[in-house]
Amino acid sequence: MGRAKADSNKPSEEKLPEWAEQEIKSVQFGDEQVVKRSGYILDTYENDFKIDIQLYEPLPDNRTIVEGLDVPKPLILDDHKKGFVYEFKIKMFKGDLSARLVEFLKTKFSLDMDAIYRFELEDLQLMEIESDVSSSTPIPAEGAGNDMDDV
Repeated sequence: MGRAKADSNKPSEEKLPEWAEQEIKSVQFGDEQVVKRSGYILDTYENDFKIDIQLYEPLPDNRTIVEGLDVPKPLILDDHKKGFVYEFKIKMFKGDLSARLVEFLKTKFSLDMDAIYRFELEDLQLMEIESDVSSSTPIPAEGAGNDMDDV
């Protein structure tokens, strides 16, 4: 038996209704919460004054990666390098969603989300990290622990 024509079409992505889009676009953010976390820069977007970062300790919403973090104009992105450890001072803003939208997202999209977050970088400082590799990794004496001679 041949396939029905409807089966061969890929289902189009379901879009949010207009009321949900409007609520998300107009969410009111509460007071800022300032947190300090260590991590490193993943990517920089100099023209947009944004960076992506990876944090070692999660933020209060449990995320460890922040994409599109707003950088204040006085900070020069060229001065900061990817892969180096920094202490980030981050302003977090939380905007709560209505119970109606929370329930809609949960039932239609299986998305458990009750708030939207916005992040701004307040400051970052390069951390001095010393390498303990040479002192913490003992080098065995010649012949010590070498069982290959006994075989």
